[in-house]
Formats: sequence, C-alpha cells, structure tokens
Amino acid sequence: MSRLAQGPAPERFARIRFVPFGLLAAATLVFYGCGPNTPDGESGAVTSGSAEWPSTFAIGHDATPAQIEALNIDFGPDGAGAPPGSGSVAEGKVVYDTKCVGCHGPTGQEGPNDRLVGREPSEGFPFGERRGIRRTIGNYWPYATTIFDYVTRAMPMTAPGSLTPDEVYAVAAYILFLNEIIPEDAIMNAETLPAVTMPARDRFVPDDRVGGPEVR
Repeated sequence: MSRLAQGPAPERFARIRFVPFGLLAAATLVFYGCGPNTPDGESGAVTSGSAEWPSTFAIGHDATPAQIEALNIDFGPDGAGAPPGSGSVAEGKVVYDTKCVGCHGPTGQEGPNDRLVGREPSEGFPFGERRGIRRTIGNYWPYATTIFDYVTRAMPMTAPGSLTPDEVYAVAAYILFLNEIIPEDAIMNAETLPAVTMPARDRFVPDDRVGGPEVR
C-alpha cells in the first residue's frame, strides 16, 4: 500500500509514446514470431542476419503536455498531488449507493467483490501468520489517501476514472466512517484526508534492507 518514490511528472512520463492499437498489435505479432524472417515451426524474436533493430520504428508520437497531465493523478500519503475538492460522509453515501453497492454490498461487507469494511482483528496484526483473515481498508490499509488514489483510477469497475474529485473525496469519507475511523460529520479534502490516522498505520515500516537488490 505504500506509495512508491516517484520523480516529477514530466520526467516520469517524458518517454511515453502514444501508439495506435492496430500498429502496436502488428508489431507485437512480428516480434513474437509471425514475421517472414522467423524459421518455420519456431517462435521467438525476428532475426535478419547481422541487421540491428532501428532505434525507433516511427510509430506513435511523443506524449503531449495534456496527455502527461491526464496521467499525473497520483495522490500520495503526504498529500502531494491532491486535487481541489471536498466531500462529506452524507454525500459519500449517495455516491456509494449509486456507484459502489452492486460490487461491495450495502455496508461494504457483503461483496461479491472485495470487502471494504471491517476492523477485525482489532488487536495484533496476524495477516502474515494466519490464512483466511480478510484484509479490509479498516484493518489493513496504512494510508487513507490510498482510497482516493485507487478509486480515482479504477472505480467504479464499469466506468473507471469517471468520478469527480468531489465524489471521490465523499466516498472516501463514507468508507472511512463505515470503518469507524472518522466521525459522521467529517469532511474529506486535500488537507483532512492525508491527516487521517489509519488503525494499521504503525504496522508498516520503511524498507531499509541492505546487502541485496533494493526493492522500494
């Protein structure tokens, strides 16, 4: 759940090239063995004697500032990247009942998809020791901002990315309220959401291992 270290958006997305799907599919088929230079009965990358791959195939175009901006929507635990907007618990219930209840149930516990609500086990942190314990936002997630980040990108399943910042702040407030983490009159926004202390926050520590591959 921890946010990966990232550089400024222009640097992270500078090498993105937008490629038409048809051209990308054709290039994939050629690369994986459907081209004329692949021996019959074999699969693998295309070879052509001593010829080298060109530095570019002239497919797609450099990402425009507008396309980069559309991808730069991460909301970190420290509040970096938070968009303007706000939402109340009551407003979040309306969003949840309209867009979320079909997958997560009336109270966030029934499913059929991931369970969102639940504080058990309330003591300890046995997830790595015992199988079968359901991980929920209330008993496992270390950062409240992850709710905003994930919902913005991936929810609702039928129309990911369709919710406004106000709707996402509101549904985050409602989910946190159902998990008994914030009061019913709380308002979530760019300042208050990162300030929420999640029950499992102190169960996560920085990865400071040394002596091998660094995975952060």
